Amino acid sequence: MNTKPLQKVLVWDAPVRAFHWLIVLNFIGAYLTAEHDSWRQLHITFGYTMAGLVVFRLIWGLIGTRYARFSAFVRGPRQVLDYFRCLLNRQPGNDIGHNPAGALAIVAMLGMTILVTTTGYATYKEFGGELLEELHEGLANAMLLVVAVHIAGVLLSSWMHDENLVRAMIDGQKRGNPKDGIHSAWYSIALVLILAVLGFWWMQWRLPI
Repeated sequence: MNTKPLQKVLVWDAPVRAFHWLIVLNFIGAYLTAEHDSWRQLHITFGYTMAGLVVFRLIWGLIGTRYARFSAFVRGPRQVLDYFRCLLNRQPGNDIGHNPAGALAIVAMLGMTILVTTTGYATYKEFGGELLEELHEGLANAMLLVVAVHIAGVLLSSWMHDENLVRAMIDGQKRGNPKDGIHSAWYSIALVLILAVLGFWWMQWRLPI
């Protein structure tokens, strides 16, 4: 039986990639500016931007392209455990989209972002006092840990699959059969997302909220 060799196909659309790198940029910015009072407005801007990006990702996870949808990668506990078991046996499955471990990390980071930005907003508005501020800081540190585990998982998966997953989140391409690829990158949506973020930053600089 003849099988077609795997080739580079488009898997991650442009909005997913733009979201990914924007959330990375804003998380780093928010974390680095957290302890400086003189950079408070910048910290708040990064936090608001992260909240807006998560709202976009939740919507795109419902209406986006094939591999962007939550229905394509959110797995149950048994599938996640099976994947980790395969990793221990050095027999990982070949997932064209997010693997179960990556999917778990993404869901965790989205949830953590919601909690971090919510407690950050409440702290900014002085709703909960020092206790809420400490909770906000603790959640931010916990999110940093999740991010570190995610990066380690990406590097491990890249090695085990012999495929650069970081580059895949830049150019959107992974190895697969031609039928596995998505048909459109939706660059227009990604451009709108980036312009919305830049526009919000400009508004924050002009009229901080």
